[in-house]
Amino acid sequence: MNTLKKVICVAMLAMLPSFAAAQELRIGVVNPNRLLEEAPQSKLALKRLEQEFATRDGKLMKEQKSIKGLEDKLVRDGAVMAEGERRKLERDIVGRKRELRRGYDELREDRTFRSNEERGKLLRFVNEAITKIGKEEKFDLILYEGIAYADPKVDLTKKILKRLQAEAKAGK
Repeated sequence: MNTLKKVICVAMLAMLPSFAAAQELRIGVVNPNRLLEEAPQSKLALKRLEQEFATRDGKLMKEQKSIKGLEDKLVRDGAVMAEGERRKLERDIVGRKRELRRGYDELREDRTFRSNEERGKLLRFVNEAITKIGKEEKFDLILYEGIAYADPKVDLTKKILKRLQAEAKAGK
């Protein structure tokens, strides 16, 4: 029995350094959604996307108004138009609506593709900033996604956001 107590004491003493090391473990948490929403790089990317697609948006809206005008004309004058003229106008409206839908579909696909590209670039900026802060401040572990709860004292989101803002001002 005496020997068993000594073995247990030695085992507990051997575990003390691992308990001490566990207390020194530095863990941080980052809220990626907040970073993607608030980072200046995100706002800049959104502005670039708006500018990139503004012309196509404008053309499609102009075509939509034009079709609306033709529909109004058909409703207003359809009863007094010649049968052939009325059918021609109806076919023109249907064809133009089909082209308009195709244009909107293409625009949506292109916008989604470009948005995903910009999101990928932004995620690279975010990951670089997280890595830099992790190394500079000697974190052992930084958790990024799938966090149910984190104490605000381990939340690095604000610090990462400041880093991204500084890099945006520096033109990176």
